[in-house]
Amino acid sequence: MAVADQVDLSQYCLETAQQARRASEALSVAGGDVKNAWLRRSAELLRERTEALAEVNAKDLEAAPQYGLTPAQIDRLRLTPAVVESMATGLEEVAALGEPIGEVIESTVRPNGLVINKVRVPLGVVFFIYESRPNVTADAAAICVKSGNAVILRGGKEAAHSNRAIVDLLAEAAEEVGLPEGAVQLVATTDRAAVGHFLQLSDYIDLAIPRGGEGLIRRVAAEARMPVIKHFTGNCHVYVDRSADEDVAEAITINSKCQRMGVCNAAESLVVHRDAAATFLPRIGKALAENSIEMRGDARARALLPQAKPATDEDFAAEYLGPTISIKIVDTLDEAISHINRYGSKHTDAIVTRDLDAARRFAAGVDTAAVMINASTRFNDGGQFGLGAEIGISTDKFHARGPCGMKELTSYKYVVYGDGQVRS
Repeated sequence: MAVADQVDLSQYCLETAQQARRASEALSVAGGDVKNAWLRRSAELLRERTEALAEVNAKDLEAAPQYGLTPAQIDRLRLTPAVVESMATGLEEVAALGEPIGEVIESTVRPNGLVINKVRVPLGVVFFIYESRPNVTADAAAICVKSGNAVILRGGKEAAHSNRAIVDLLAEAAEEVGLPEGAVQLVATTDRAAVGHFLQLSDYIDLAIPRGGEGLIRRVAAEARMPVIKHFTGNCHVYVDRSADEDVAEAITINSKCQRMGVCNAAESLVVHRDAAATFLPRIGKALAENSIEMRGDARARALLPQAKPATDEDFAAEYLGPTISIKIVDTLDEAISHINRYGSKHTDAIVTRDLDAARRFAAGVDTAAVMINASTRFNDGGQFGLGAEIGISTDKFHARGPCGMKELTSYKYVVYGDGQVRS
């Protein structure tokens, strides 16, 4: 899109949001069969056009170095046949999920005969801002439309050609099955000012979801006039309680930290009860070193781990997204909870224990989106929780928390059935 000036850009953003609003009104009454037909037809087109998508994707890969992308980021940008097949399978999996819209969440009958139904409805229009991976384009469109929402997608410039090809394909499928025009739109300019314009359009956009670096998320949270689902950082903890089985504790710690380091649900901090530290820390220190993990600990932890570096407050609060972990020894369960609540990011925190009461106290006391009891932090994921696709993991409390699947992109209304009752 060529935008001559900021007036043109502002008008373009307004018209895009207005079209999304019109589409959302049609989607709110669209049957699940139409939405599922769109998902399945989109999956078919993805498979049919795997080679064409690769050709378009090559343009983004060629330009990637000029955007300063790392080799890992370039790899995530690549649309291989396996990635395209995964996208298609993902759409089919969303189609196979139950229809969320129209679900009666609660129903009561009043003494006067009124039937009070609490019914699930779409939010309306979602503005989704994301970076790098083009497969996210299909995932986000699928979960928004299946939950009855129109979506405006604003991908990063590094994936502009790939995102456009995917959205054009989704739009083609939408026209074929009768999905409303504008249900899925891609922002057609890479001008960063467009994001600011969209964030002011609360009359048309109901929710903003930024998915990317902390700077992007903070910008959206500061500028948006509509609610924002936020996920700032993922400083996740594993707490090894005094009664922990050390085999289990080692397996959970290593999996949480090492299975995949550059993701938000990887553990960044290890907290150990003093009664377990003398035997567990040398053991876990050896295992972490074998996985090339740098350890940074408090004074008591370093006494048991000579290879560990001193940890600062910044270390205890850090989301490393790499081969570093902070380590803290605590005297009590309550101290562990206090440490996690002070330094954590309200994302995912785990306890390893054989004491059911300790597990319950930890679950009640830690202010986090997901508490894992004797399980890896890496399980905090929409697919692992059985939600199907997710659009992100919220560290907020309103209106959604944790993995955001279809139901987290809905609200509700009350539908009341009577047979002539009037209020006296």
